[in-house]
Formats: sequence, C-alpha cells, structure tokens
Amino acid sequence: MKSQRAVHVAIAQINSTVGDLAGNSERIARAARQAAALGADIVLTPELSLVGYPPEDLLLRRSFYAKSGQALEALAASLAELKDLHVIVGHPLQEDELSYNAASVLCNGQLIATYRKHALPNYTVFDEKRYFSAADEVCTFTVKDTCFAINICEDTWFPEMPAKARAAGAQVLLVPNASPYHMNKQHLRLDVMREQVSAQGLALVYANLVGAQDELVFDGASFVMNAAGTVCVQLPSFDESLVVVEFDAGQPQPQPMHEALSTDAQVYCALVMGVRDYVGKNGFPGAIIGLSGGVDSALTLAIAVDALGADKVRAVMMPSPYTAEISWIDSRDMVSRLGVRYDEIPIAACFDAFNASLSPMFAGLPEDTTEENLQARIRGTLLMALSNKTGAIVLTTGNKSEMATGYCTLYGDMAGGYAVIKDIAKTLVYRLCRYRNSISNIIPERILTRAPSAELRPNQTDQDSLPPYEVLDGILRMYMEEAQGVAELLAAGYRKEDVERVVRLIKINEYKRRQAPVGPRVTHRAFGRDWRYPITSKFKE
Repeated sequence: MKSQRAVHVAIAQINSTVGDLAGNSERIARAARQAAALGADIVLTPELSLVGYPPEDLLLRRSFYAKSGQALEALAASLAELKDLHVIVGHPLQEDELSYNAASVLCNGQLIATYRKHALPNYTVFDEKRYFSAADEVCTFTVKDTCFAINICEDTWFPEMPAKARAAGAQVLLVPNASPYHMNKQHLRLDVMREQVSAQGLALVYANLVGAQDELVFDGASFVMNAAGTVCVQLPSFDESLVVVEFDAGQPQPQPMHEALSTDAQVYCALVMGVRDYVGKNGFPGAIIGLSGGVDSALTLAIAVDALGADKVRAVMMPSPYTAEISWIDSRDMVSRLGVRYDEIPIAACFDAFNASLSPMFAGLPEDTTEENLQARIRGTLLMALSNKTGAIVLTTGNKSEMATGYCTLYGDMAGGYAVIKDIAKTLVYRLCRYRNSISNIIPERILTRAPSAELRPNQTDQDSLPPYEVLDGILRMYMEEAQGVAELLAAGYRKEDVERVVRLIKINEYKRRQAPVGPRVTHRAFGRDWRYPITSKFKE
C-alpha cells in the first residue's frame, strides 16, 4: 500500500530563450500552473531556466543580474496563489562581488532556499569558470517527510556534491540541466548518473533544457532514475514536455516511457530544431536556400521546410553554363514535392560581365579556380540581395567535410546567416536524406545516386579535388573529432598521401572557417566553440 505522504514531482522540460526574462518567466509560470492542476508538489525546471543557457558575456553585465533578480522576485509573487507548490528555478546570482550559477526554490510567494553550483565545466563548449564562482554548500528541503536536495548539471558528474547531499539526509536529488546534445549523448548521461548519483543511494530527477541557442541544441530527454540506477520515467527528445512523477518513500513510481530515437532520427530532429529556433527566436520571417540539384542543398531544403513550413521557405536555382540538365529537373521535382516558392535566376550574363571586367587584369593567365569561385560568389550575391530585400535569412548548404578541407568559397556558397549542415559529414548527409525519405519521399532518388559535383567546370566531380568521402570522413573523424594523430591514422590503414593531404587542408583553411556562419552542433566536436586552433601557425605534425 502506498504512503499517504507520497510526493508528486513535475519535470518542466521547457525551451527558454537567452535574455527573454518575461517570456521565460511566463513559460515557467505556465508549467507551474499546469503541474499544480495535476497535483504536483514540486516543479523542477532546467538550469538557468529564467535567463536561458548559455548567456555568455551577458553574465559580465551587472544589469543582467539586477534584472534577473527582479524577474525572479516577480515570478515568485505570481506563483503565490499556487499554495505549497515548490518551484525550482535556475538563475544567475551575484553576491559580495561573486557570481554564481544558482537554482532557487520558490514557494508561497517566497524564495525559501538557494543552491549555488559547485562544479563549473570549462571544456568543449563550456566556459563557466569565465563567469561563475564555485560554491560547496548543500541545499535541502523537505516535502511530506521526503528530503530533496539540488545539484546543478555538472555537479552530478563527480561524486562530491551528491555524496554531501546524501550525508545531509537527502533521498531524492533534483538536477536542473542545460546539457547540449551531441550524437548518443543520452547513453553517457545515464551511465554517469548511475556511477555518481545512484551509487550514493539517491533517486534523481534530471530536468534538461530543450531548444536551440546559436550553435548549441538541447535535446531535453529528461528522465527519472531510482536509487538502483533504473530509469523509471523518460521524457521525449526535442519537444517541450511536462510530466508528473510520484515518489513514494523517496522512490519514483514507473511510468510508460518515450522510446529512444535512432541516431539518424536524433540528428535530423536536432537540425530541424536548430533551424526553427534560430530563425524564430531571431525574428526572421523565413529562409532562402540556393538549390543546386545536389544532395547538400536538398537536405538543407528538407530540414528548412520541416522546421518552418513550406510557406516560409524559398528555393532559388541559379544555373550556370556548367549546370547539368538533370540538376534543373531534379530541383524542380523536389520543390514541387515540397510546395515551396521556387525561382530560377540564370547567372551566365553576370558571369560574362565579370569575366569581361577582369579580362584586362587576367590577360595571359590560364583559367583556374578563380573563374569557378566567381560563379559561387555571383550566387552568394544574388541570395544576399534577396535576403536584404525580404528580410529572410539565407541558409548555407556546406557540409562538415567541405568546411574541413576548404572545399567552399568565401563570399560565395559560404555567404549566409546560418549553416544548417556544417557539422554533418558528407557520408552522414546521405544517411539523413535516406532517413527523411523513409518518412515521406521528398528527395528525388537521382540526387542520392549521382556523383556529387559543384558544377563549376565541365564534367567536374568532388572527387577530382578530394579523397573519396568515405576516406575523407574517416580521417576527419579520427583527426578532428577524436584528436588522434597522423601515426594513429596510418596505423588504422589510411594512405599516407591521403592523411597528409587532409591534415594540411584542415590546417590551411582555418581562416575560412572563422568567417563561416554559425550552425547546429551535433557531434561531440564541431568547428566553432569546440575547435579553437590558431589561424597563424607554423606547427606541423
């Protein structure tokens, strides 16, 4: 027989926006009211839920702390009507010239307890030591004879703070998180929680942020784990959600769980969320994509339509004298399947005009990549003109394999506001297209089977300039994502000439990548926040 003192804990998996104090407060309040109507005693929101994550250098401004504090007080007052409901809200806190990543318990209009984060991550995409001081005080509170403690995100990746919570009498650990997504991240989270929290004899409630912030995507996938390390409750990935969980004598009662997504489904959903939130939160009315008839622009177009709706997406085909007829046919086929606005702007006349203007300076010099890049830059100029005129953002279509090796044109195909697939290797591009077509057949089969080509000169293919993508992506994964060296690559069986070529291309194209638009991170190491190599460097491996 269950105890009459059972406690009901709601996980509010919400999508906060950085700096939107009013909007985030309303989201939290709405979740609290919904949870109260469902009989909840406690509502747990994600890390820094009041201000969004990561606020970055907003945390260096005193006014940000002042306004956050005012918003927290106003939120507490607005929730006073929800009698005895304990709402845990993440927020920045400034005290005695020190700044903290904090979570406070709001109840009956008052702030009754505050926890300050102890473990400050300072690796990969995290820079919390730049902004926050570490604390080590335990924070517990009791509801219906069950003792709860709070740890924030990274605190649970080490044993110290969970052990302190247990020693203070806690039975359940409440863990607000802003844990960014990368492929198969959830398996890592579960393993660490079992090792560091369940091992202390604590049940835990893990509330993760959902949504996208610039390069980062947060997948939600919040969960509840009992003291034996068994997952009892699993929330969905990439969707806002609220679930109320019953705790009886400190142990969670199981519920039906959302099934885990396949890796390809995870990545596709992450890209869709990245586009939706970047476009929506920044107020763009829609998106423009340069369509080529190739696989990269096809995937980008599919993602954009799934994120924004066909009515907010515009595809533009800009054929040159080297554009194959099948590229026209396949592009027209795909846009008809999706129902987006489609325009064709031939660039031959512009190309001829540029060549005529430059011919006196180029006299006696052979044609080379200069003329190829002119075509890409004409297309970039046209897309940006349409963007300026309509306000819609240009979504670029370059993939990670191209960004790594510089197989892209500055102020050409790199021109735009958001790089949707910049962290997607070419081999994964094909997998994601196949995944999307398994839902509904929107990408013409020939786009997936023809040899990839930039179509900037007669009979061109990507493999004229690069190793086969299976080889290139394997080297890229080991060297760039896993930080393995040339010796390990050679030991893995890659040819010396391929390894040296790819490593050299990665190095010399750093200056290009620094000028690329941001895009969603889906691997554990992406070009951008994770990758901080110098542009000017004489080091050779």
